[in-house]
Amino acid sequence: MWEPITTAPYDRELELAVIDENGEHCLVFPCRKTLAGWSNAATGARIDVRPTHWRNWAERDHPAPDGGRRPN
Repeated sequence: MWEPITTAPYDRELELAVIDENGEHCLVFPCRKTLAGWSNAATGARIDVRPTHWRNWAERDHPAPDGGRRPN
């Protein structure tokens, strides 16, 4: 179940939904919220995103908020 980004927990692998110049979509890698912002959970690299929704990474096989699906 997708949750508003304002409720995203820290230090947990999350799937993020974002809106950018290409429209609404999900990131294809797990992310972590830190005090410094968002990072790629696999590499630790900081990422510049403005997510709108989140869910636990383990739930990633369910449809995205825009009705699409992304690769596992």
